[in-house]
Amino acid sequence: MRIFVAGAAGAIGRQLVPMLVEAGHAVTGTTRSRERAAWLKGTGAEAVIVDAYDSHAVRTAVHAGRPDILIHQLTDLALGFGPDDVARTGRLREVGTRNLVDAALAAGTRRLIAQSGAWLYADGPLPHHESDPLRTPRMDARDASLRGVIELERLVTQTPGIDGVVLRYGFFYGPNTAWEADTAPSPRVSVRAAARATLLAVDHGPAGVYNVVDDDEAVSNRRARDLLGWQPGETSTV
Repeated sequence: MRIFVAGAAGAIGRQLVPMLVEAGHAVTGTTRSRERAAWLKGTGAEAVIVDAYDSHAVRTAVHAGRPDILIHQLTDLALGFGPDDVARTGRLREVGTRNLVDAALAAGTRRLIAQSGAWLYADGPLPHHESDPLRTPRMDARDASLRGVIELERLVTQTPGIDGVVLRYGFFYGPNTAWEADTAPSPRVSVRAAARATLLAVDHGPAGVYNVVDDDEAVSNRRARDLLGWQPGETSTV
């Protein structure tokens, strides 16, 4: 299949893109960096340098890629996890997601897989399942990321004509992330295992929301296990 990965050279993209290529998919990936574009080409993917805020450029890139599947892994956390980084990522998830959804519809791409977070549930009985509500965001800078996630999930799962899959990852640990397995906050997931779940979501499971986390008393991963055929852990295979 032809697959378009937005944000293809970030922490998860560096695991995901080689998996997609190895599985035989024709991959087009976006980045803002010429250096990262060179890395993408080295994996066997096509590379496109594009600003996700530029709706025309996004639409042009997606149309040229003619993807069967669009995977949304855009964040703005390359410089860290400070308040400004989190706020930029929240805005990117609002504006960038809208641009990707519009581009997918224009290109005739129906399945869209997008990154979300599994640590944003409102207080309630444990473990949290995908049907449980997320927290109500405060209208201040501290919840910019949550507001972005809520808008992303709304656009991906409620836009007519889009077969939307939301993957609520845990906090990543492993290569090119901020944590190792024994230091990552809970809920957590290996970035390699998260990439495998994304690969499985290309052609497994109905539209909807999936928690992609290590086995955890607070957040259930049963839906991803049952419907995607996914197993957590760095040594599992797809």
